[in-house]
Amino acid sequence: MLLAVSVGNSHITFGVHGKAGWVQRFRIQTVHEKTPDEYTVVFRELLSSGGIRKESIDSAILSSVVPPLTRAIADTIQAVSGATPLLLSHGMDLGLSITTENPAEVGADLVANAVAAFDRFHGNCIVVDFGTALTFTAVAAPAAGSPASTPGELQGVAISPGLTSAVDALARNTSQLPRVPLAAPPRIAGRNTIHSIQSGVIFGYVSLVEGLIRRMRAELGGSAEVVVTGGSSPLIAPLLQEKASVEQWLTLEGLRIIAARNQKPRR
Repeated sequence: MLLAVSVGNSHITFGVHGKAGWVQRFRIQTVHEKTPDEYTVVFRELLSSGGIRKESIDSAILSSVVPPLTRAIADTIQAVSGATPLLLSHGMDLGLSITTENPAEVGADLVANAVAAFDRFHGNCIVVDFGTALTFTAVAAPAAGSPASTPGELQGVAISPGLTSAVDALARNTSQLPRVPLAAPPRIAGRNTIHSIQSGVIFGYVSLVEGLIRRMRAELGGSAEVVVTGGSSPLIAPLLQEKASVEQWLTLEGLRIIAARNQKPRR
């Protein structure tokens, strides 16, 4: 079985995939101060709770956008599985070409998301990831008439502050505005401070997402499927007028696909 791990700024997601599909998937908080020993305890306990034995894992893949934690999590993976993880990089066989000005700048999580989305739709698609940052990744299908082996293209990314980052910044940089829970208020024109902030953040971001999707779709030629992922996606997706699929574990699915293209099981 494959152990796939994605290290993000706010959360670490990981899961185990076997012949019948995903056996278990987990989400934990990213804590920079934790040591490899501490992460090993957490990973081992969660895997054990899912009935997953160390000897059943024969390969692993890791993506990380938190460089100080990359080695710690790689050591953790080695400890809990015995497998040396494949570290996701833009130079791998992805089934996509990255055509940005500097492919190495594209976050590993965005690459994995793009791979999973293109594998699902086999055409133009946009991935909206509600993480610490809110990101939009544009993926284009090969031009009409291209050989069947021609890969899709990860053409570019738009990045804005995530919802939690926006709420934190508003409370931190103002004297009279509190930090409020992320929830949709009953109306756009809030009748108290909490509802007013919630409206500006939640419905403001809904409009931001819809607007960027429309503009990005136009750049892709006028048509593109949309998939949303990340921690705040269940809150925002139902409010969107744009049709979108919600895939909470999209990054792990992308890692699974990349691992299958690049790595044979090994100890």
